[in-house]
Amino acid sequence: MKKFTRRDFINTSIAGLGSALAISPLANLTAATSLKLPAPIGFQSWTIREALVKDFPGTLKLMAGLGYQSIEMCSPPGYANAGFGPLQTLKASEMKRIITDAGLICRSCHYGFKELQEHGPERIDFAFEVGMTQMVMSSPGLPDRATLSDWKKRTDEMNVLGEQFKKQGMQLVYHNHNFEFEKLEGELIYDWLLNHLDPDLIKMQFQVWVIIAGYKAADYFKKFTGRFISAHLSDWSGTGETQVPVGQGKVDWKEFFEAATSGGLKNFYVEMDMPTFEPSAKFLKTL
Repeated sequence: MKKFTRRDFINTSIAGLGSALAISPLANLTAATSLKLPAPIGFQSWTIREALVKDFPGTLKLMAGLGYQSIEMCSPPGYANAGFGPLQTLKASEMKRIITDAGLICRSCHYGFKELQEHGPERIDFAFEVGMTQMVMSSPGLPDRATLSDWKKRTDEMNVLGEQFKKQGMQLVYHNHNFEFEKLEGELIYDWLLNHLDPDLIKMQFQVWVIIAGYKAADYFKKFTGRFISAHLSDWSGTGETQVPVGQGKVDWKEFFEAATSGGLKNFYVEMDMPTFEPSAKFLKTL
């Protein structure tokens, strides 16, 4: 197996980093310096899956060296066809040891709805052994043209899963994408979900990227206090769909973390392209 070096990591998209840094000044850096983060600085594994598969221990150590303290995984069997397949060979004890040896913790992992429904007990056992406390539904598993009736049926099924997981001592979480911020029959899907998912059984993971559709995480943290347990962090340049490192875009991070802390957020994970990880961690460490 080829050793994945820091140079490989940085050079995969170094040109993208230069353009990202040029888009927006560090305007939010000073504004956020008096805050206290509610959790260790984390990252989501999805965007660096190719590096993780090439060299799992080495890549984790690289991320720790950039200032990250926590990783959110994607289920190797559930995401086998999306690039995580080779990691299926790792036993839970091996995965935990490698993560711990890198100086990281893993409290959360992403799964598809069907995977949780069909393989819940064994996935819970694996998660507990790694040290996880949260299992996140990354997709509702519905067709693109799902109706509100389809969503109702699925939320009922999610609540049943949530109850089963709670009995096993595991917190089930729902992760949104942009499509939940569309309307069906005059109702915003995401607000409908918040009103129909049992708050005692299913917590929410907010995708900050929906700022491009005009929705702010802080507004939801304030309005639905206690519903959100985690978040995916990204920042927006303000133009098209161009992302920039955390702290260099349009997101008001002072407002975000104040609302997140008072709203009960337990962890957060940067989820963007490789070049943004280092400057994002530097910004977050100033808080």
